[in-house]
Amino acid sequence: MKRAAAPISFAGSQLGEARHVCAFFHSDDEEYRVLLPFIKDGFECGDKAVHVVNPDQRRDHLQRLAAVGIDTTAAEQSGQFELRTNAETYLRDGRFDQDRMLEVFEQLASGNAKGGFPLSRIVCRMDWAVEGGSHIDNLVEFESRVNDVWRRHDDAVICTYHLAKIGGDTVIDIMRTHPMVIIGGILQQNPFFVPHEEFLHEIRERRTTRTTSPSTAA
Repeated sequence: MKRAAAPISFAGSQLGEARHVCAFFHSDDEEYRVLLPFIKDGFECGDKAVHVVNPDQRRDHLQRLAAVGIDTTAAEQSGQFELRTNAETYLRDGRFDQDRMLEVFEQLASGNAKGGFPLSRIVCRMDWAVEGGSHIDNLVEFESRVNDVWRRHDDAVICTYHLAKIGGDTVIDIMRTHPMVIIGGILQQNPFFVPHEEFLHEIRERRTTRTTSPSTAA
């Protein structure tokens, strides 16, 4: 349930009412340099931490958290910390189902009160969606739709993308689905954000145009 939650300090600025963030990075080191203070602050505030990482990233991720003084074992045992892979979270049964993922995030948000946590700080590594490009259209639509979930809750949700892995057109679409953005390590309000009703109309028209375009074959 949305309430008047205190702002959260993050990446040289603050998260206020809008807390769905796309964060663009050039490297793992840059990503953790920006994220770790935010993550550590969340543990100290008693917020729940949900981290979604690449399958081969788990050990490095835990080591980086331990290096800043986070006892991940104790936090997992208490229920404060959940570490998941992006494959098991987004691609259950090998496919990406937008409706199922909306339910997953709604449950994560609504579960805060039951678990005794004021809110969740959710950090998701999004490499799975851009590898091969097969999930990009569905992902962009989902990133827009999920704003309807986050506008009703106080959770902070950070979707991280590495710029070397995505094309320029995809970067623009991803930016347009997040009200907040991190570029160059600095959090800022996103001037390119488009409300989800408007964006969904546009992207579905785009798909219709693609599927109904006449063949150019001779």
